[in-house]
Amino acid sequence: MILNSILTQGRTHSGASITSKKRLLEYISTEISADNSEFDADELFNELLARERLGSTGIGYGVAIPHCRSSRCSAITGMLLKLDQPIDFEAVDDAPVDLVFALIVPAEAHDEHLKVLGALATAFNEESFRRDLRNASTDQALFERALQP
Repeated sequence: MILNSILTQGRTHSGASITSKKRLLEYISTEISADNSEFDADELFNELLARERLGSTGIGYGVAIPHCRSSRCSAITGMLLKLDQPIDFEAVDDAPVDLVFALIVPAEAHDEHLKVLGALATAFNEESFRRDLRNASTDQALFERALQP
């Protein structure tokens, strides 16, 4: 799967304590910016929030894929979170979200953006993949399970 090229162990967090959609987007922005100096946390937060205002990126089954394009982004960047408690995300099935894959793509990468979103949606539609991620109790285990074929 494509995750091995866009996800790092440092951007994989199991048991994140987040209480709301807004706090989740702030957390993602802060963590990605801390990991990669090309990003600005406030700008990234605003880009994620603007995309979320267009419609929820909660795809169902307790999964959300918040994403945006960024002019500061030079390579597709992903972050995987397993929340310690599900949060309301206004998902298409109204189920609370506990698995989150954030995706930041270069502003001009339209085709790649859609390709990666499609691959993520396909992976997260698999009940066994979601179950494996939910059963991971450490960052390392979550990272390893995410990269399994």
